[in-house]
Amino acid sequence: MIKAFKICLFAVMLCTAGKGLYAQTSIAIKDGEKWFGGATNEAHLAPFKDGYSYDMYADTKGNQAAPLLVSTKGRFVWSEEPFKFAIANNKLLISNAKGPLTIDSAGKNLREAFSNASKGFFPAKGKLPDTLLFSKPQYNTWIELVYNQNQKDILKYARSIIDNGFPPGVIMIDDNWADYYGRFDFRADRFTNAAAMVDTLHSMGFKVMLWISPFVSPDTEVARELLAKKLLLTAYKVKTGNPEKDADEPAIISWWNGYSAVLDFTNPDAIKWFKSRLDHMVNTYHLDGFKFDAGDADFYPANVGSFKKVTPNEHSRLWGELGLYYPLNEYRAMWKMGGEPLVQRLRDKKHNWDDLQKLIPDLTTAGLLGYQFTCPDMIGGGEYGSFIGRDKLDEALVVRSAQCSALMPMMQFSVAPWRVLSKQNLAAVKKAVEVRAKYTPYIMQLVQKAAQTGEPIARSMEYEYPNQGFADVQGQFMLGNKYLVAPMVASGTKKTIYLPKGKWKSDLGKTVKGPAKIEMDVAADRLPVFELIK
Repeated sequence: MIKAFKICLFAVMLCTAGKGLYAQTSIAIKDGEKWFGGATNEAHLAPFKDGYSYDMYADTKGNQAAPLLVSTKGRFVWSEEPFKFAIANNKLLISNAKGPLTIDSAGKNLREAFSNASKGFFPAKGKLPDTLLFSKPQYNTWIELVYNQNQKDILKYARSIIDNGFPPGVIMIDDNWADYYGRFDFRADRFTNAAAMVDTLHSMGFKVMLWISPFVSPDTEVARELLAKKLLLTAYKVKTGNPEKDADEPAIISWWNGYSAVLDFTNPDAIKWFKSRLDHMVNTYHLDGFKFDAGDADFYPANVGSFKKVTPNEHSRLWGELGLYYPLNEYRAMWKMGGEPLVQRLRDKKHNWDDLQKLIPDLTTAGLLGYQFTCPDMIGGGEYGSFIGRDKLDEALVVRSAQCSALMPMMQFSVAPWRVLSKQNLAAVKKAVEVRAKYTPYIMQLVQKAAQTGEPIARSMEYEYPNQGFADVQGQFMLGNKYLVAPMVASGTKKTIYLPKGKWKSDLGKTVKGPAKIEMDVAADRLPVFELIK
């Protein structure tokens, strides 16, 4: 298939001599053609409208991204390097390209555009992440503990999961478990016996992941050791013009937790050092895997010294490669790693309805970029700032968020539903978990297939039913080719559902003939699902 793909119609734009950039390209948008891709976190703005622009260089929008655009008319644009694109005057304008462009017109619809791009540039590797991430809900300690990660409260959280009737799965210990960044041991003031804690979690049925980042706290013994070994990104002082002499101080990067040095993963020795520390954590504390946070392209300035000169985007991709050593992994930022057995999570969403409405377009676009093993954000929201100062959460939002996640590739809890919800709303969330359990065998079939073919697990309506008027529909998605999932993502109970042609059976047992536009009231504890039976 790949060989056949290579001889299909495509154009490669040639380099503009002496400029280091590639020629600006103008692509006329066909009648009715709509474009998707680029950054997952921008997906709610797609299909892209006139006036939209995005420069991928050193910017992955805090989430997954790829140098790929796909259209409803079967065309795609790909480059191995970042580029800028804009929609203006019925044209797709591409500029600031750091590498050649492939512009392919062999397909006829969105599905074929994705398939052709995937087979040619990011084919599925036939490997899976740890399947517990799909088969059971996940639990992250972030919203409950924030920066007060400690042994006592982690175990309390895990016991509460079981005591409140939720199934054990993967539990993630989040940030601030160490004395400082770069130190790979649990801090003694909060963890009296971390190995025993992990063993206890295992006995309860959990697998355990640990938050990590590529940052190293400056002015520490570890930072001095790494600098001496030339394993950190360095800052140019611009004294002699000689990079060997000028780049002898660590580059200090501003990120959400302050200012830190950063490991240089263009250096194979830095990879070896970092992996040795992760293996130390696995062997010493019996951990099962890692949550690889940060690694965003914008944390890698272009003007830093490194073992090998690469783009900020490539630094981000190299961070992604480390997860391939550990089947139990999760990333929030990614560049050009479609088709790999890496778990992605959508960027932290706020605790509001606007952000809940972004989950479906963001997740289905992740699939179009090759990131099939993607988790929606934490149920109820993962942006902890939106929880600060709240005496009471929006209980309906937590319930609808759980329902929205229930039939996505994964679902992840953080805020404890049993702490913030009434008895009735807690029962509704537990019902969503039960719905997932019902469909888990089918989800696992799709997961296995995605590893082999690269095909999305959760699909946009336009992907599954091309050129039938679904390109702008964002409030529902297809789980494989069999189930249409239409969660409530707005306040209230009124929902409009668009059924394609065919015979559909609803979760309430009613049969409906499509195409049809259905207006319905959705009960607080219901997740509407329609099965294609013919």
